[in-house]
Amino acid sequence: MPSTKVYNMAGEAVGSLELSEQVFGVIPNMAVLHQVVTAQLVNRRQGNASTKTRAEVSGGNKKPYRQKGTGRARQGSTRAPQFRHGGVVWGPKPHPYHHDVPKKMRRLAIKSALSDKVANEQLIVVNNLTLESPRTKDMLALLDKLPVEGKKRILMMLPQRDENIVLSARNIPSAKVQHVSSINVVELLKHDCVIMPKSTVRWIELVFGEGLSAEEASRRIAEEVEEEVENEETETSEETTSEAEDSEQAEAAEETPQTSETAEGSEEE
Repeated sequence: MPSTKVYNMAGEAVGSLELSEQVFGVIPNMAVLHQVVTAQLVNRRQGNASTKTRAEVSGGNKKPYRQKGTGRARQGSTRAPQFRHGGVVWGPKPHPYHHDVPKKMRRLAIKSALSDKVANEQLIVVNNLTLESPRTKDMLALLDKLPVEGKKRILMMLPQRDENIVLSARNIPSAKVQHVSSINVVELLKHDCVIMPKSTVRWIELVFGEGLSAEEASRRIAEEVEEEVENEETETSEETTSEAEDSEQAEAAEETPQTSETAEGSEEE
């Protein structure tokens, strides 16, 4: 089973995370990757290039000169292709460039790209990717702490939109932030390193491993985060309560000898 290190915000390795074999441990299929990348790039084309034929160009209604007697070639219109401002022959016309790819092939391509990142140690998992305020300097400091040396292009994938992260990274040319629901093969292959929190890894495993929808996976991730927050608050309150009880017991223990000493003094009198 593939695994990767987990880092904290200080860039320290705090543990390891076992990854799903069927998502991060597949053998990359180069043929499927090529087909999906080609289709994705083709689908980005708008297909709105257009030119006008001689029938669509304005003007040219009158014969430029008489048919015979001039010694020149006969012409019926100045909007013929050989004239300036004339129509275009076989020029482009608006048409779709859409190339459809089956869902299973798209998912296999994404699994292949993710598995390649894990195999080449280009996937960095952090406990939590958050910033207190939008500041580019803090984002640069965070990237310097993480093992991204020699990586020219960095992709950060978040389970939910974080304005502080987005605003902090938008002025860094080599860094890009996107939501995990917009994961695609071109962005994974274009960037040298992918940074994602543990919740993003969990989302990917739910969608591409267990077959859940994006909405269902996001809802389950939100529920798990709420449970973790509640557990942390409960542990914090329990620790605070135990500390308060210990302090009360210590104060009571300190007051008890003073009371006994006072009683002994009264007996002596």
